[in-house]
Amino acid sequence: MNTNSLVQLIKESGTVVRNETYSPLVADIDTAAMMEMYRDLVVVRRIDSEATALQRQGELGLWAPLLGQEAAQVGSARALDTEDFVFASYREHGVAYCRGVDPTQMLRFWRGSTLSGWDPYEYRMTTPAIIVGSQGLHATGYAIGMQLEGAEGAAITYFGDGATSQGDISEALGFAASFHAPVVFFCQNNQWAISEPVTVQTKATIAARGEGYGIPSVRVDGNDVLAVLAVTRAALARAREGSGPTLIEAVTYRMGPHTTSDDPTRYRSGATDDEWRAKDPIDRIEKLLRRIGVFDDAFAASVKQTADDVAAELRRGCLETVEPAAMSVFDNVYADPHPLLDDERARFASYQAGFEGAMS
Repeated sequence: MNTNSLVQLIKESGTVVRNETYSPLVADIDTAAMMEMYRDLVVVRRIDSEATALQRQGELGLWAPLLGQEAAQVGSARALDTEDFVFASYREHGVAYCRGVDPTQMLRFWRGSTLSGWDPYEYRMTTPAIIVGSQGLHATGYAIGMQLEGAEGAAITYFGDGATSQGDISEALGFAASFHAPVVFFCQNNQWAISEPVTVQTKATIAARGEGYGIPSVRVDGNDVLAVLAVTRAALARAREGSGPTLIEAVTYRMGPHTTSDDPTRYRSGATDDEWRAKDPIDRIEKLLRRIGVFDDAFAASVKQTADDVAAELRRGCLETVEPAAMSVFDNVYADPHPLLDDERARFASYQAGFEGAMS
């Protein structure tokens, strides 16, 4: 496979492009389905903007915006089956939404109200992983476990271009290739590893790195939700049928900061932002829907209402969060009772009682 070419099914103008390999994989996506994917994109962007506002207002300690990467996340997430398991990094809010995670649960980690945020087994998706690249190894190990147990489904792991410089990702690619693991490596190449451009990470394409491990790799227009859906379906099908791992490089762009503690104007030009703004993933689908005559005021109002409702619930849930009691730090550490933990809990309770007595 040519790891320099870019799979694209919808141009920036909203025109559909025919691809002999990938177009048949999304032949079931009719106008109604495309309209619902547009709704997903808008809602995910609204979740992101509301969470960013909550952080600016002091309600969250930090937030990792996904502005500009909605198509990469929605397209890939909509390719997943219920038995597939997602190993995320810290920016996959759109994937979490598509997996059915309550948006309020997404914020608890960033508010400091929980050690995780949701039950990974309920949604078949891990909670945010701050250690860059570690989730690649977790996904590979889980996939090998699925393989050994004869379980259905596949694992998929998300990471950014900067993570490809981490040893964890290299080790994961090596293990997955050697053991033919049913795992999809999904790299959201958003062009920036915090303040360092992707050209510092690699002189070849990221997809070419997969080929170096003997892993079939593909580059896709990460702002084209239909193309992302197609290539992810293909990769997951390979994994489920026992054909091994695939590396997907979704070429996209982080329009906002790395996190809300970052100022991107210090390391990149506005001209670059403008260039990518013209490739906006939501605008592209709107142009397509207008081209085929189904985007009208009623549909636009319906989508906006959905997004506003989700954002309102997100804010309400955040502000009404019941902060955890100090003793809850011992909950959910072990599946079964553990004497060491019981001793630590008792010691901490004694310390807390003494502290509170001294303060009264």
